[in-house]
Amino acid sequence: MIRGNIHSTESFGSVDGPGIRYVIFLKGCAMRCKFCHNADTWDGRTSDRRSVDELLDAAERYRNYWGSEGGITVSGGEPLLQMDFLLELFQKAKARGISTVIDTAGQPFTRREPWFTSFRKLMDVTDLLLVDIKEMNPEKHRRLTGVPNDNILDMLRFLSEIGKPVWIRQVLVPGWTDAPEDLLAERRFLDTLTNVRKVEVLPYHSLGAYKWKELGLEYPLKNVKPPTGQQVRNAEKILRAGAEAEIA
Repeated sequence: MIRGNIHSTESFGSVDGPGIRYVIFLKGCAMRCKFCHNADTWDGRTSDRRSVDELLDAAERYRNYWGSEGGITVSGGEPLLQMDFLLELFQKAKARGISTVIDTAGQPFTRREPWFTSFRKLMDVTDLLLVDIKEMNPEKHRRLTGVPNDNILDMLRFLSEIGKPVWIRQVLVPGWTDAPEDLLAERRFLDTLTNVRKVEVLPYHSLGAYKWKELGLEYPLKNVKPPTGQQVRNAEKILRAGAEAEIA
């Protein structure tokens, strides 16, 4: 029996895909984003290991609240690091008629086998992906997250090829991810995709900084303030209105 390494669950997620969703947070992530608010999910080790059926049984207790759009969302950490577990979870969820969403940064993506075949099977039972684009500029992305972004962008190209719906999420971190030229480059990239259903700009916050302290780590963005409303609106204008949007 496959068991997932679980960080936590949330019964009434309202910002994790369509409708009200039961959110399963998995443990483990290879990225080290400087603004991460879930640093306690980086380490994949956990004493909370649950089976697919245990999680789905728990989720279905809240099914009456989901309405026609809700279901389950798997987040993290990075869900794609637990591919076998995630595949079984979504296969059984679809057998129960449950909507399935993945919240991912895409970092594990590769077209190498056998991973790619498993990913394609997973897409057959996935309704929507919420994909974080941390930063378009490759060097800035590496400095911000510790890893390159070429395979992440390749994942988005593949999802466009197969017509799998995605919501794009961009965390706006002043001084890190708010350069107009990088946002314009992101918009031009998104314009090449055919499957983007929504683009969200998420204002940076430091509410997870205490987790870094608890882990004995120094929070790297302690002097960075959240973006202003105008900064958020400027980013939204670029990312939502097209590559030629005027920068206010």
